[in-house]
Amino acid sequence: MRVALCQIMVGDDPKENLERAREALAEAAGADLAILPEAALVRFGGDLAAVAEPLDGPWVTGLAEAAREHGIAVIAGVFEPADAGRVFNTAVAIDASGELVGSYRKIHLFDAFHDRESEFVDSGDAPVVVELCGVRIGLITCYDIRFPELARALVDAGAEMFAVIAAWAQGPFKEEHWVTMVRARAIENTIWVAATGKAPDRTAPPRGRPGGVGRSMLVDPMGVVQADLGPSPSVRVMEMDLSTTEQVRKVLPSLSHRRPDLLG
Repeated sequence: MRVALCQIMVGDDPKENLERAREALAEAAGADLAILPEAALVRFGGDLAAVAEPLDGPWVTGLAEAAREHGIAVIAGVFEPADAGRVFNTAVAIDASGELVGSYRKIHLFDAFHDRESEFVDSGDAPVVVELCGVRIGLITCYDIRFPELARALVDAGAEMFAVIAAWAQGPFKEEHWVTMVRARAIENTIWVAATGKAPDRTAPPRGRPGGVGRSMLVDPMGVVQADLGPSPSVRVMEMDLSTTEQVRKVLPSLSHRRPDLLG
């Protein structure tokens, strides 16, 4: 399976961001699956409720058209309207024919490091595994990566790989946390992890919110980083050999050594 990590910049104009997404998909030609960042519709910091769209709105529809044009399945982060002027932070999964096959509303909201995502975002209520390119993919969004129980629930639901989308904010030790936890989720679940972050903002972020760190990564089931895109905007297509998972689990069968009778 050929996976494209599409580490794009995201600004305040959804139309410009859709064009960046389309350009990334064109650059990813030949990939089976392209993964765009969290909040690819519009960056955090503005009035998200004013630009949020239903999943049949023009932004997701435009992304689906690009997926169909290039024959690439896509995972990307958007905002959809919620009650009381709030939004859902949603990951959409679109197949290579342009059909929306699933969506995941972020469960864990980023109320940390002096931020309060829950003030304007409503929480989802269930883990989601989607099938794209014949592969069952567990969806994880940004702050979710800090919660190993979500990753384990996705494995238990049949996930064969994790797709992580993020707009990971800059800050003391934050980049080290990102790299460590993406690798940890791969190691503890002996699974491939394809994680795409947002490229850093070239302009000052609104309301002083730190920009993204980039650092999109492809990590194999032994926790080896097969690719790290660094901080700059980039699209990279890589081969992901899913048979590696079975090989690793033969020598490291930690999932079968779990003790639910003692630990739940």
